[in-house]
Amino acid sequence: MREVRVMLAAGGTGGHVFPALAVAAELDRRGVTSLMVTDERGARYLPADRPHRRISAASPTGPLRRRLRALAELAAGTLEARGLLREIRPAAAALFGGYATLPLALAAGRRLPLLLHEQNAVLGRANRVIARRARILALSFADTERVPANIPTEVTGNPVRPGFRPGPRRSHPTRRVLLVTGGSQGAQVLGELVPRALALLPEELRRRLVLWMQVRSEQRATVARVLPGDLVEVELAAFFPDLDRRLGAADLALTRAGASTLAELAAAGVPAVLIPYPFAADDHQHANAERLARAGAALHLPQREATPERLAQLLAGLLADDDRRRAMARAMAACARPDAASRLADLLLTLAREGRP
Repeated sequence: MREVRVMLAAGGTGGHVFPALAVAAELDRRGVTSLMVTDERGARYLPADRPHRRISAASPTGPLRRRLRALAELAAGTLEARGLLREIRPAAAALFGGYATLPLALAAGRRLPLLLHEQNAVLGRANRVIARRARILALSFADTERVPANIPTEVTGNPVRPGFRPGPRRSHPTRRVLLVTGGSQGAQVLGELVPRALALLPEELRRRLVLWMQVRSEQRATVARVLPGDLVEVELAAFFPDLDRRLGAADLALTRAGASTLAELAAAGVPAVLIPYPFAADDHQHANAERLARAGAALHLPQREATPERLAQLLAGLLADDDRRRAMARAMAACARPDAASRLADLLLTLAREGRP
């Protein structure tokens, strides 16, 4: 069988790039060559050994001057993408959201078969612009909002990042492990809220609590100073490279509601309290959190309601109720789609075979 060369495009945040990397790893496993295409922001999340090209892109939102500058960047990126397509001549491409995908979609026109993947429960703005150019739209949620009519769709789930292989669930007989993360860009509000909430927990519970918390670098000293001093263990870091291991040992997670974070929670079967980022485009994190809450896998706490007192009440109730956490963990695991990367690779390679002359 002839080698199939494909492109994978994603930009902006880890929530777009991580699923693309998961599919790239699956293609590597099958011996299929692929090339990542991203912008400067997205390139931060790529491993050093991942073949990639950068193109110009920016979000055309905000004040008029910024929008005009972004449109100029996107026009330049489209010219760069045209040159890249002439050079590489891929048989198909998969686009994973973010404005870095627009130049490739515009340059491809109708000639290159496109697979579009949406991680969130609301179709993203960039994906809405190019949705009708796609041969198929792959969804993470069956009831994704703002999907245009008459576009073929398939629910594949959202792949977790390469190397993410959660182990068996483990729990200490007396200690309780709380894992706090804010997504690939951290969450300042959690750094301000969590220490005050933990101080309101019953003393008996604090004395059994292990805290692993992702904290922005500029907040770390302040958070360390104001955390209660009677916790069993505290580990603060800007990034946890061993997040899979920590999820395998966590009794409860407190996180934002980004798509990649939720996919990883589901893969590990960890119950969660979700505080969605309220300024996400189209409020998609709220929609994501609502899906998990309806499934019984998480509690949804909107940021406007997230007082230290309310958060302490939720954490205390969950950390003290083993049966409820176990039921939520089962519901969370039922949301996982461990074959997501494989299914997306299948769809992409089918498009590549159909599109190759």
